[in-house]
Amino acid sequence: MASEPAYTPHTLVNPADLAPAKGFSHAVVSGPGRTVHLAGQIASGPDGELAAEGLVDQFELALANSLTVLRAAGGGPGHLVSLTVYTTDVPGYRSAKEEIGRAYRRRMGRHYPAMALFGVTELFDPGALVELVGLAVVPD
Repeated sequence: MASEPAYTPHTLVNPADLAPAKGFSHAVVSGPGRTVHLAGQIASGPDGELAAEGLVDQFELALANSLTVLRAAGGGPGHLVSLTVYTTDVPGYRSAKEEIGRAYRRRMGRHYPAMALFGVTELFDPGALVELVGLAVVPD
């Protein structure tokens, strides 16, 4: 788990004339490297079955799964340039944002890529409350 700010070869852009970016960056200028597209990850275990309950636990396991895929592709947390969060429970996400932030920092440190959150009516797995899709650029 990451606890220190993640090294990143990318430039995080947060203009002073916009509201402060809290838990994300307004833009990321990626450095040179290989683009890695991360498929949607939910809180599934190695058997493919949902392995966590509750929004915070599902978020953390989905993030861990995303980082497992990224590491298998030769990257690490600091190479993530974009992360999209899909959730079936936006009000629950808002009310748990402090806990979700702590779970995020346990896995990612203080590396904040460009991020977006979308409320959706359902995900492919009926028990999934959150799914993460990422984009990384891993230096050659």
